[in-house]
Amino acid sequence: MKICFRLRNPGKQLLFLLLLIVVFCGLVIYVKVTDDDNDIKYNETTLTNIQWSFTEQNEINCSDIYEMDPVALGKSLKLRKKIPPMPNDKVIVNVTLDCEQFLAIRRYNEVQVSEQELNFPLAYSLVVHKDAYLVERLLRAIYAPHNIYCIHYDLKSASAFTEAIRGLARCIPNVFVASQLETVQYAGISRLRADLNCLSDLLNSKIHWRYAINLCGQDFPLRSNAELVSELKALKGMNMLETVRPSKYKEQRFTYHFRLKDVQFQYLASPVKTGEKKQPPPHNIEMFVGSAYFVLSREFVNFVHWSPLVKDFLTWSYDTYSPDEHFWATLIRIPGVPGEIKRSDPDISDLMSRTRLVKWQYLEGKLYPACTGVHVHSVCIYGSAELRWLLNDGHWFANKFDLKVDPVIVECLERNLIER
Repeated sequence: MKICFRLRNPGKQLLFLLLLIVVFCGLVIYVKVTDDDNDIKYNETTLTNIQWSFTEQNEINCSDIYEMDPVALGKSLKLRKKIPPMPNDKVIVNVTLDCEQFLAIRRYNEVQVSEQELNFPLAYSLVVHKDAYLVERLLRAIYAPHNIYCIHYDLKSASAFTEAIRGLARCIPNVFVASQLETVQYAGISRLRADLNCLSDLLNSKIHWRYAINLCGQDFPLRSNAELVSELKALKGMNMLETVRPSKYKEQRFTYHFRLKDVQFQYLASPVKTGEKKQPPPHNIEMFVGSAYFVLSREFVNFVHWSPLVKDFLTWSYDTYSPDEHFWATLIRIPGVPGEIKRSDPDISDLMSRTRLVKWQYLEGKLYPACTGVHVHSVCIYGSAELRWLLNDGHWFANKFDLKVDPVIVECLERNLIER
């Protein structure tokens, strides 16, 4: 059914058109002025007046939050309703212009490590696309001067964000931007390539790290570097990640060809399933599925980088759906790989793997308590009332956090890391 709108008088048509143009121009000018006002406000922001602390100003005690004190939780809920605007990407651009001051105020130079940590350096691959302020908080939480950190930002990201990330990489020792960047498309091969690009760069770094860990911009650590090293040493070269046998539903992701859409215009569009079936995976590889997130030994990463079998499997995975969610889970089950998880071994679910704690809405009340923050795409963005559960669950990292939803949970985790 078509709906037509017509003015019979040509003069009125012209007047109506001119009115629309004036209204449109007015909106454009308003948005530009508003943005300029915000830019002026943020350009005047310095390191000393950025609001790094929300708990002190609002008299919220993180120990009380951990103990589920009703008064402290009530204060945190009240704060949520009046959270001030978070520093935008341009703020991080500005504050990283003076690296010496930035490092001093954020105390990167004061991070101390034990002998055990020094002898067991770690490597990180961070795939990010927004919120440079939160990315910096994550970096500061996982930073140790003897570790190495690769950041991959999405080529679609805003220019202020990419400039901010480059500022962080310029200022913070042992942090660098990936040498090859991808335009990341949801559920496409580019997400996997982003991590592979970072892993390749990390292998070429001068630091002989022991394990590689990948994170995204809304992750946060639940363990200190010292605690993490202690647990990783106990693995004795084994890898830690989710790897389970696929359901019939998940099997469709790699038994049919998927066609990628134009990422220039459809940023969040999923690859489209075609009716054409794929050939079985090369080298008689048995398929497993899991998560895109991992903790991998250097020996295994080296195998992935050089193995012809892996190159064939990667090529075969290009037209599958979310290849990052079967690539690592499958390779770790190949007989003879470094840190192999045997095919005959039971499934390792996301709750059994300690790499990353995610709370799915449809499993709340069954596998874990209800979300006290908000849900986005069925994933919980944590609230402060989940602090105790997060710290006691046993995982090493958690997802997702958003300072615009609840800054208290992030700050309490930061304080806990310092105390630990």
